Amino acid sequence: MSNEVELLATGELTHLKLSGKLTKESYENFVPAVEKQIQKYGKLRLLVEMHDFHGWTAGALWEDIKFDTHHWRDIERLAIVGETKWEQGMAVFCKPFTTAKIKYFDHSNLDEAKTWIAAD
Repeated sequence: MSNEVELLATGELTHLKLSGKLTKESYENFVPAVEKQIQKYGKLRLLVEMHDFHGWTAGALWEDIKFDTHHWRDIERLAIVGETKWEQGMAVFCKPFTTAKIKYFDHSNLDEAKTWIAAD
């Protein structure tokens, strides 16, 4: 199964678009860009948009945990947009690794997620 990661960064707002199954290589491609945003702007607001998302490989899950534990104070807000089936798991998984405000949105509410992530 292939995966695709697209990163769009504007100031403190970083928008990740994920599809397929994330691999360790996926993280090796986008983590340096996110870390540059953190170095430049401090705390980030992260919008994660998942389309046809199938989770993580074991290697990718480890990379995710390493990123989360290293940057748990660097994410101010986290909006997750995806299928309802991921909502409970993502909320439980993300909570211990961040002090960010976290909110989950269905695909049909992408505009609402963009408004929430940018709000003061």
